[in-house]
Amino acid sequence: MISKNALTVVQKLQRNGYEAYVVGGCLRDLLLDKKPKDFDVATNARPEQIQAIFQRQCRLIGRRFRLAHVMFGRDIIEVATFRANHSEHNNERQSKQSDEGMLLRDNVYGTLEQDAERRDFSVNALYYNPQDNTLRDFYHGIEDIKAGKLRLIGDPVIRYQEDPVRMLRAIRFMAKLDMFLEKPTEVPIKQMAHLLRNIPPARLYDEAQKLLQTGNGVKTYHLLRQYGLFDQLFPTLMPYFTEKQDSFAERMILTALTSTDERIADKLRINPAFLFACFFWYPLREKVEVLKNEGGLNNHDAYALASNEILEQLATSLAAPRRHTGVIRDIWFLQLQLLKRNGNAPMRVMAHPKFRAAFDLLAMRAQVEGGESIELATWWHEYQFSNEEQRNALVKAHQKLHPTPKKKRYRPRKRKTQKEPTAQ
Repeated sequence: MISKNALTVVQKLQRNGYEAYVVGGCLRDLLLDKKPKDFDVATNARPEQIQAIFQRQCRLIGRRFRLAHVMFGRDIIEVATFRANHSEHNNERQSKQSDEGMLLRDNVYGTLEQDAERRDFSVNALYYNPQDNTLRDFYHGIEDIKAGKLRLIGDPVIRYQEDPVRMLRAIRFMAKLDMFLEKPTEVPIKQMAHLLRNIPPARLYDEAQKLLQTGNGVKTYHLLRQYGLFDQLFPTLMPYFTEKQDSFAERMILTALTSTDERIADKLRINPAFLFACFFWYPLREKVEVLKNEGGLNNHDAYALASNEILEQLATSLAAPRRHTGVIRDIWFLQLQLLKRNGNAPMRVMAHPKFRAAFDLLAMRAQVEGGESIELATWWHEYQFSNEEQRNALVKAHQKLHPTPKKKRYRPRKRKTQKEPTAQ
């Protein structure tokens, strides 16, 4: 049940005289009869010593938390050196904390027992040694797994201060593993949610994807709202939310998350940028209308300017990589192109690489808004799955109802010839 590559890494480290164990979430998932996404290893070998053993097969990553990645083709085994407590170390190259208590650098190395104490949840403080087939459980993690309980090791307030992302991990594990939070672990979350503002936006973007795009998005969304964490991830969406939670923006979020969960359950591919294009569609629309009405801009220019502003606002809390923001822009701009159904325009629109994602957003808009969006989505659904003759008929039928206005031909005015002045 355990990755052969992970076992190879453990055995090779042990042959070189080091302690090594398969560790953490993969063991938790196996005990819950779930398939682990990846396998991690913990050892007393330092990152440079790990690299010396695996050489070209290994690369070292991270400054805040130094790790070794041992590569087997596309499979990567993450190897971490045992961590210890920070209290007795003042070397800033190894250990550094912010004024709020957040760990800025966590490279204080220690023993197996100290490493178990540094783990976040008891269900993750499990160590398996394939050499003697033993499972070490330092904080009653197996009992908590059986009880369905998530419990932080140590003082929850201090642990959340050290790394506020632990609050997001708590929500993710609740949704993924169908577990509940022990009361001392649960209580500080709402009061400490604001600490997420200290986390780099790029890291929060990655965490948001793990939360919402791994098959439990709807459940995770409700938990994030319940514990006041969604506000920290998406502060710019808050003005579009209502007490009844039935605004267009909120309905779109649930519609998009439901669709994403279904696609993951059916083992279909998902586009990482698509969800954020859906989340911010109605803020974008409102901004476009303001720019058109108050700034006198045309539709295209209003979309361009509004897209820039919305994505800039998103970047202050979640910094999406440029390859994703480019896709988000394409999906938004194609909503304009989908309105063009005369002549050759539909064929050009359908040839766009992001057409399918844009159509999916249109279909969700139809669910949320009703009205004209339903007619537009129905037309495009028929057009996609029709042959050439049927497509031409659809275009002609639409053109008959909505003829393209004829452009006025410009005719230059004739200049009047000036008469020569008569002699006095």
